[in-house]
Amino acid sequence: MGLPPYASTGERIWYYAFRGICIAIFFFLLAPILIMIPLSFNAQPFFTFTREMLTLQPEGFSLRWYRDFLGSASWLRSIQNSFIIGAAATVLATTLGTLAALGLSRAQMPFKGLIMGILISPIIVPLIISAAGMFFFFSSVNLAQTYIGVILAHTALGVPFVVITVTATLVGFDESLTRAAASLGASPTRTFFKITMPLILPGVISGALFAFITSFDEIVIVLFVAGVEQRTIPREMWSGIREQISPTILAVATILVLLSIALLTTVELLRRRSERIRGLSPG
Repeated sequence: MGLPPYASTGERIWYYAFRGICIAIFFFLLAPILIMIPLSFNAQPFFTFTREMLTLQPEGFSLRWYRDFLGSASWLRSIQNSFIIGAAATVLATTLGTLAALGLSRAQMPFKGLIMGILISPIIVPLIISAAGMFFFFSSVNLAQTYIGVILAHTALGVPFVVITVTATLVGFDESLTRAAASLGASPTRTFFKITMPLILPGVISGALFAFITSFDEIVIVLFVAGVEQRTIPREMWSGIREQISPTILAVATILVLLSIALLTTVELLRRRSERIRGLSPG
């Protein structure tokens, strides 16, 4: 939206200054990513731009680090672990978070504020504290350094995102639809799958994607709870930085950035679809 013709000098100055500030903030946030992506195509094993890259000479660019990534058994195993742990944690977090959000949406639910605070506490409490607590708890029940332990830990981190997104979706939910279904003889289970679930599905999927991203990118809890067999991509990157500095890490980071962009784009599309369904934006 442009400036109206009657805008004062001060309004015009603030108009352009505000946009300049926003551009500067975006550049500050995106600059590390923008620098990392071209460096992943460096033909030399350096973390800096070579003279050939700066002059855009073809011999300065290479896919060798992507080939190293795809040809490494340890990296491929970390990919498999990340997807297995992420998918399992997402299913559990989505199921538990959706059920919790449905319960919190009930008007007769007691202590809603307290319960909501407990459910979203994993994203409020410093992660290092949660990781230490999970380590001691899972060690006491023999779940440390197991897939089940890592999956349960990541589930605890993913549940708050599902609760928040599904709860936001349920704000505009018309309860008269469920009452009408009940008056027509539909069971609660049939009402949920035929009426409630289709309407809140965009919020459920959005929460599931956030839970998956959280699990896929998480490193602190993996350092505490996971063992050698449960090394995920972030854990492998951490080991690569500590043990040997290789631009392969930049190639992996670039792939993760592209994956995150794709998932966040999906979340935004689902958010807009949810608004159209609930009539909050023009169709």
